[in-house]
Amino acid sequence: MNKKLILFVAITVFISLFAVGCSQETSGEDQIELKFLQKWPEPEYAPFFEKVVEEFEKENPKIKIKMEAVGDDPMKDKLRTTIGGGDAPDITFSWSGEFVQKFIDAEVALDLTQYVNEDTDWKESFVPASLEPFMSEGKNYGIPIRLVGKFFVYNKEIFNEFGLEEPQTWEEFMAVNEKLKGEGIAPIQLGNELPWASVHYLTDLNQKLVPEEVLAKDYNPESGEFTHEGYVEALKTLKELNDKGYFNENINTVSHSLAKENFFQGNGGMVYIETEEFTQMKNNLPGEWGFFPMPVIPNGEGNQNYITGAPDGFIVSAESKHPDEAVKFLKFLTSKENQEMMVEMVDWTSSIKGAVNEDNALTQSVNAQKVLEEAEGLSQWLDTVVESRIADVYINNMQPLFNETKTPEQIMEEVQKEAEKVKDESN
Repeated sequence: MNKKLILFVAITVFISLFAVGCSQETSGEDQIELKFLQKWPEPEYAPFFEKVVEEFEKENPKIKIKMEAVGDDPMKDKLRTTIGGGDAPDITFSWSGEFVQKFIDAEVALDLTQYVNEDTDWKESFVPASLEPFMSEGKNYGIPIRLVGKFFVYNKEIFNEFGLEEPQTWEEFMAVNEKLKGEGIAPIQLGNELPWASVHYLTDLNQKLVPEEVLAKDYNPESGEFTHEGYVEALKTLKELNDKGYFNENINTVSHSLAKENFFQGNGGMVYIETEEFTQMKNNLPGEWGFFPMPVIPNGEGNQNYITGAPDGFIVSAESKHPDEAVKFLKFLTSKENQEMMVEMVDWTSSIKGAVNEDNALTQSVNAQKVLEEAEGLSQWLDTVVESRIADVYINNMQPLFNETKTPEQIMEEVQKEAEKVKDESN
């Protein structure tokens, strides 16, 4: 899930777009129009949103939803066109982390705290971990629609053949890797051609090896230092997996898609993927796969009870002329009934409690949803939760780390220097 292109190119444009102005009156005297921008135009996803809009308009005949769907890559071009036409959305998709924080800092995202707090049933319907990434200084700025987690998926046939069980601790995890390697099987398939794949490993390792309060301080652009020894240890731990031969060969020239294909063909025992990719497992390894979160590191100084992942959601423009109606639509979109329909139609895990169940989802998805709901929190993708220039330093050094042209210590020195620049500018 690499969102950097959008984050770099679209964010400034998007902020300008929000400032232009939003909803407009339609021909009916009492009818209003809400502009709704979402990022799933693909044929496997679009019908769900079309159905929700249709049903909402039936129940609310005085509200017209003008929906547009623009995928990741063409998003920046769409935003430029929209600005030229002086037309901005009332409701728009947003990732969490630094992406939504840019909108918050620019005061173009509406503070939704009052709406969330005054409807306790709605507030309590969300998985707590899905709301927090859209909050800033205790205020709500985004409404999550889906919850994406990251897990190791394993081939049950291979695990059963060699008497292996799901590891609970890092020591057990390393023992599983060693056993598979000894049997001539690549323990883990990793495609690091685009380094976000390895950055996701580092996301979880940082969470487990760095104290929670230190992470919060360092991930804040105004106070980040990245001097805790846990950051170097996280890089060393990740590098060790490659040094010991637990990843496939030539990881820096293998794509994530190819790594998954190799896993499907039985050329690996495990692969680290997101819950939205579970459907691919169903289609290629029906009934023959399981999953587990990254195992705990008992001596790690970080919080071991977080799951790597993040919600996707929507924000309302601070310039919207009809914020009440915009929130009404978001309530409808995130109702349990519609979220159950979403799960059934597109196989996503949901931000709403109980929306993923045995009647509409894979058993593995139901179990993954339970893990996400019970998690103490979400460790958001490192490449979106930290300031973009710091994220760049990490991303640009992942391949050198595995090629042994940069040491963990050298990489963290670069991170620290960049964090110092960012802090000086922020203050």
